[in-house]
Amino acid sequence: MRSQTVGWLFLAPTLLILFVFGVWPFVYVTVISFFHWNSFAADPTMRFAGLDNYRELMFDKGFLMALWNTLKFGVFAVVSQVILGYLLAQLFMKNFPFKGFFRTVHTLPLMIAPVAVGATWRLMTVPGLGPIPYYLDKWFGYEFLISRYVGQAFMTTVIMDIWHWTPLVTLTLLAALSSMPKEPFEQAQIDGANRVQTFWYVTLPMLKPAILSAVFIRLMDAMRTVDEVWMLTGGGPGSATRYIGLYIWRVVFPKTDYGYGSAMSLITLYLTIVMCWLLYAGLVARRDLKRPE
Repeated sequence: MRSQTVGWLFLAPTLLILFVFGVWPFVYVTVISFFHWNSFAADPTMRFAGLDNYRELMFDKGFLMALWNTLKFGVFAVVSQVILGYLLAQLFMKNFPFKGFFRTVHTLPLMIAPVAVGATWRLMTVPGLGPIPYYLDKWFGYEFLISRYVGQAFMTTVIMDIWHWTPLVTLTLLAALSSMPKEPFEQAQIDGANRVQTFWYVTLPMLKPAILSAVFIRLMDAMRTVDEVWMLTGGGPGSATRYIGLYIWRVVFPKTDYGYGSAMSLITLYLTIVMCWLLYAGLVARRDLKRPE
């Protein structure tokens, strides 16, 4: 009994931090989402709205467009990061000159704050100053102007996110590859399996937990990205890169519509959880189908 009491005492600071920074904000935002509350309006008092905020979301074209842009951004960025992360992890599994140096340089973007990343990419894409538009025009005669062309702005935000967060996926998959036992690969080689078969039936099944973890982390980050994109494009041109995080920020801070912004935050959280659950459930169902009776 005494040992259990001591254990709870050691856990108390962590539980307190979790409640203060996790549970309480979630409960508070949930309550606010059922109210109309604009602190700078003529009537700043909170008025109970029921489900009006959620009902309004279903017909908010700006919210739906921002959600669609975010889903496209997340799919392009996460899929690219997983593929590049795996290839780089396989590369770092081999021995080559200056391997430690290249691995250190590869992980440096993780040390940079997202705001600094967005500002750096903004400088690199400014016409007449940045190297990206200069060399694209000089070598290929291609006009690069993210403030005018929607497709360029969208793909630049995707590439920026890939550059910033691929090292995280690489390190995750590198740790998984390093911990794999050698016996299944030796057995596959004895059975005459080629590289594609070895990857599909041996490497990929053992990598699934690490890949799933990386996808979950990056998908959740992609659904709430704000600072990088804000510094690079400000959500433009038009609404091309106005992702859901930026849209919520515009509603909560400049417009101070806390109730509506809280409802959008909860819907975004719910959609993120649903997508992660569908990915997990799909992989588990596929594994169960392949399991012999």
